Amino acid sequence: MFEIRKPMEIENRSMEIITALLGDRPIAPENEAVVKRVIHTTADFDYADNLRFSPGAVEKGLSALRAGCDIVTDTTMALAGINKTALAKLGGQVHCFIADPDVALQAKARGVTRSYAAMEKAAQLEKPCIFAIGNAPTALLSLHGLMAQGKLAPELIIGVPVGFVNVVESKELLLTDDVPYIVALGRKGGSNVAAAICNALLYQITR
Repeated sequence: MFEIRKPMEIENRSMEIITALLGDRPIAPENEAVVKRVIHTTADFDYADNLRFSPGAVEKGLSALRAGCDIVTDTTMALAGINKTALAKLGGQVHCFIADPDVALQAKARGVTRSYAAMEKAAQLEKPCIFAIGNAPTALLSLHGLMAQGKLAPELIIGVPVGFVNVVESKELLLTDDVPYIVALGRKGGSNVAAAICNALLYQITR
């Protein structure tokens, strides 16, 4: 017999099951909420092993959110998945420039992807930002170049693009940058994972 539960009861029970199944896997306490939220979103326990956090990344992300920073993402799917109500309570908003006509024109004129050009547009935002990249490795490459040129200083980069072309390489490049990061090693990731990490941070503040 199925037992009908309220949404929060379902989530709480899911987290209990995840905790039990994780068993004695070593997860740093400060990263635990992020890891469990990603597993909750994907039902993939590999993330307990392949998520990498720079020292203090979660706390730096939380501090930036508390201070009202914005979030920039590379897909409309991640834009839809990030809890904008929770972010607004802290004074922030989510941006996604991938569908902007000027971004499309720039990308076509220069022979780059829209994701690459979208990050350049995001670099013009005046507010501090967290970047949540769940689809395009070229977005990570763009961020790398902007940081190298001194045009951008992200509060945190969530680097979890998914796929087969330049995905692993773009993540490994991010690991060499002097920036707080949360990265999913290997080919796994996705917009849902990027949104889940953002929400894991937000819920630690707003719930």
